[in-house]
Amino acid sequence: MKIGEALAAYRGERKIIVQERRELYRQKESLEKKINAAPGGRERYADEAATLELSINNVNERFEENLKVLDQLTEQEAAVWNAEVSRQQADVMEDVAVEMGKIMEVAHRIAKGAIVPAADEKKLLDYSFEMYQAAKSMGAMAQMQKKREKYDSLWDDEEEERQEYDPAGKAYNAETDIGLPASATEVGVESPAQGL
Repeated sequence: MKIGEALAAYRGERKIIVQERRELYRQKESLEKKINAAPGGRERYADEAATLELSINNVNERFEENLKVLDQLTEQEAAVWNAEVSRQQADVMEDVAVEMGKIMEVAHRIAKGAIVPAADEKKLLDYSFEMYQAAKSMGAMAQMQKKREKYDSLWDDEEEERQEYDPAGKAYNAETDIGLPASATEVGVESPAQGL
């Protein structure tokens, strides 16, 4: 089962439990009024009060169990989300490192007097005017001493497809070993994804 589906099912069950809880507390309040209004009310309504108290305890236990499962699912969702964000950040950092390596290589080539494509020179210039000037100055001195090498662009591979990231989608669609809540399986409730 997907985490997002399980979260939706357990949140739905929590709403039902909260409604049951409210109704039971209303009944308890009404019963308290009956007990206080009638002479000998405690004894007369003792069985009803005991039954109501057991029902309230049962609903409170179900609420606590539901809350624990929701906490587990939320932790699983957050873990998947964070892993996807970390992967995205790692890919961005890798791209930045590769870009910086290319810029440094262009500066190195210019500094040794080589001929580099104009687009590569522009990328160096856009990155750092000071680095560009220093490389050009060193390159001018190197040109006087030897034959110049000619290089192809380092950015020819930029046409690659960029990977898309979707932490929320990954977290929603990640699998969990937590099944549907008992109330959903008893009544044969479809998972939220099936209803879409």
